[in-house]
Amino acid sequence: MAEHPELSAQERAGKAFPVSWDQFHRDCRALTWRLNSAGPFAAIVAITRGGLVPAAIVARELGVRVIDTVCIASYAHDKQGELQVLKGISDATTRLGHGTGKGLLIVDDLVDTGKTARLVREMLPDAHFATVYAKPMGRPLVDTFITEVSQDTWIFFPWDLGLSFQPPMRDGAA
Repeated sequence: MAEHPELSAQERAGKAFPVSWDQFHRDCRALTWRLNSAGPFAAIVAITRGGLVPAAIVARELGVRVIDTVCIASYAHDKQGELQVLKGISDATTRLGHGTGKGLLIVDDLVDTGKTARLVREMLPDAHFATVYAKPMGRPLVDTFITEVSQDTWIFFPWDLGLSFQPPMRDGAA
């Protein structure tokens, strides 16, 4: 999920929270451990794009074979705009959730302001909503998460990062 594209890399650098592949995988497994007692789940609905990777890990660990997606865009030309549903939840998945989401698991990487989460909650009000990371504004909308970060923190997910030299903190690096 893209967040705050209107901020420059320099503005985000002071509040950076970089997450490695190893850490993200551990956090997704920890999320699964918490979800184990909340299921069983008939299907997982991943919020694209950020929810795809955690949904795959959670599905593997929980043994869930049905994974659907809901595709929502909220940014255009580096500015947050109105939410646009690009692809809704399939009729088959909706039926598995008895029309309200009962027995379904919604997965995303992050809940930020809660705009996307609210929209998906309206679609599946009885589904269990899980994210790996949560910010204070969106946190009340999710049932299960692993790590809370401040609202002004920019999370750098492993798919956003490349390997490069990092100067020591004593040299002014964040």
